[in-house]
Amino acid sequence: MEDAPLASLSLTHVHYNAADPVSYLCAWLALVPQALCVIYATLIWSSRELEIVLMFTGQMGCEALNFLLKRLIKEERPKRMSPSPSTKQKAWIADIAAEMNGKGYGMPSSHAQYTAFFSLYLMLFLLLRHRPLPASPSHRPFTLSQRALLSLLAVLCAAIVAWSRIYLNYHTLPQVLVGFGAGVVSALGWFGVTEGARKFGLLERVLDTRIATELRMRDLVVEEDLVAPGWERWQSKRQKQNGPRHRNGASTDKKLR
Repeated sequence: MEDAPLASLSLTHVHYNAADPVSYLCAWLALVPQALCVIYATLIWSSRELEIVLMFTGQMGCEALNFLLKRLIKEERPKRMSPSPSTKQKAWIADIAAEMNGKGYGMPSSHAQYTAFFSLYLMLFLLLRHRPLPASPSHRPFTLSQRALLSLLAVLCAAIVAWSRIYLNYHTLPQVLVGFGAGVVSALGWFGVTEGARKFGLLERVLDTRIATELRMRDLVVEEDLVAPGWERWQSKRQKQNGPRHRNGASTDKKLR
């Protein structure tokens, strides 16, 4: 048992050049898919929004597609680039040079595909599906230009994550481009499927089921952002609590004057 070799949890294990700050940043960018999964889970649990469940379902479908494509194409990852060996390193550097960064096949890049799906689906939702309600005294929704800017920022972040996979030598340029393209096609296709489900009333039927009711599922984010309903209720509550005090304070001030 003592001689058993230690294993690495490859899900969060990233090779990078410790002497290169850009490589260090790219290593953190490799954790973006895991971070997005945490965000998905948090939003689904806290908001119970059907739209977020649909987006996450499409995201997992995109991952399943990547899994199948890698095993159909079976293209290896690029070989690891090693630094010039010292005298002590020569005994084992040849073995390291033959290894690859990461496990499994490299075509297409799962990071590029994952972030491409997320950014494009978010863009399609913000620009085509989201129809915010008129502004209220306690809430002002994002304008179309603000939503477009947020969408472009998401796409830019996805492109940076995809580029980081090449910088870290985990993927070749074609592997990243194919992955990004697969993510784009998946996002367009899944958005079309969910749009059809809305058009034909399938989502309303889902929300009417017993399990959706028990889980308190809702479909408000199409018109409202996730913050607005709770914020408006909070403001209304504070006005009811503080209103009499404010009025009493104002009348007291008048008497003192």
